[in-house]
Amino acid sequence: MSINLTDAAHQEFDSEVKHQYQGMGKLRKAVTTRTNVTGDQYKFVRMGRGMANQKASAADVTPMNISHARQIAYLANWNAPEYTDIFDDSEVNYQEVQELAQTIAKGITRREDQIIIDIIEAGGDSWATTLDSDPDTSYTYNYSGTGNFSVIALQKIRAYFQGLECDSTLHCMCDANAIQMLLRETKVGSVDYNLAKPLVEGDLTTKFMGFKFHIIGERAEGGLTHTNVDNQFAYCWAEDAVGLAVGIDLKTEVNYVPQKTAWLSNGLYKAGAVLREPQGVARIQYDSNAAVV
Repeated sequence: MSINLTDAAHQEFDSEVKHQYQGMGKLRKAVTTRTNVTGDQYKFVRMGRGMANQKASAADVTPMNISHARQIAYLANWNAPEYTDIFDDSEVNYQEVQELAQTIAKGITRREDQIIIDIIEAGGDSWATTLDSDPDTSYTYNYSGTGNFSVIALQKIRAYFQGLECDSTLHCMCDANAIQMLLRETKVGSVDYNLAKPLVEGDLTTKFMGFKFHIIGERAEGGLTHTNVDNQFAYCWAEDAVGLAVGIDLKTEVNYVPQKTAWLSNGLYKAGAVLREPQGVARIQYDSNAAVV
């Protein structure tokens, strides 16, 4: 590998990472995202409900006294570095650039997903089966199913969001076994009920019951928390209920490190997430004993 890394190689590396990153993130488009954040925290603002009131002739108006609350996302620094030793090759060729670009981009986007997953799993003050009528409550909704991840469970959660009069896009993340349970049900897999033909793809690639599905696999970063087979969870949320603040979006750099006699390719990222509206997050508890094996 040449000590003098060419500008062309560096530019190619950077463009490869950017290209790969655009197509790999699963959850960024499922939350409210703020980019170019300065500092180590970002305050999302939530405006409360307003209610119209009557006014008598010549009387003073009565303000609605709409509440304003702030939810703080704390940003953390992340790196995805990799060395390429000078003796391994005579030049940083485009094949090496592509491989490192994919590895770095995948590492960063999985970390971004995990930041979002951790915030959603944490919920508000607690997970509850019934919620206080106060719109500023931080309780999140829990539906405890008695069996598999099912259409009935999704109907319960859908009704919950309809009760909130939520007009935001709805999302659902779960593991692969939960999706396979769902596909076993006639109302999901049969074209008599669902024109999307999910059994052809073995997946729910379009909306179902108003939810966009995101399957989270087994990940070194943690993925979805699994306690035991009788107590698994899937999570549903309104897109504007979760906030992601990004200080440094995926940024790349390539530097020669003399003491390592190697090039250090690195991806840098700074971000944090927060629940903007805890009531806009719901959890489905199910039994995975019947999961596909």
